[in-house]
Amino acid sequence: MSKNAELIKKVENVIDQIRPYLEADGGNIRLVELTDDLVVNVELLGACGSCPMSQMTLKAGVEQAMKKAIPEIKSVEAIN
Repeated sequence: MSKNAELIKKVENVIDQIRPYLEADGGNIRLVELTDDLVVNVELLGACGSCPMSQMTLKAGVEQAMKKAIPEIKSVEAIN
């Protein structure tokens, strides 16, 4: 498995761990891509897509969990 494929698998695993918390509030998250410079692009779905607090959830929740599990990750960005 390539290093990139391995990282994508780890990113998907972290997203799967976070997803139940977002679903509890009517939202969801989808991995769009892992860029060459190790930025994770995600799409916030459902209630998360329109929630005024979604940016805080993304940075304080998703990004922190991602960086803790995968230190190589530079940031997590929402594309929507």
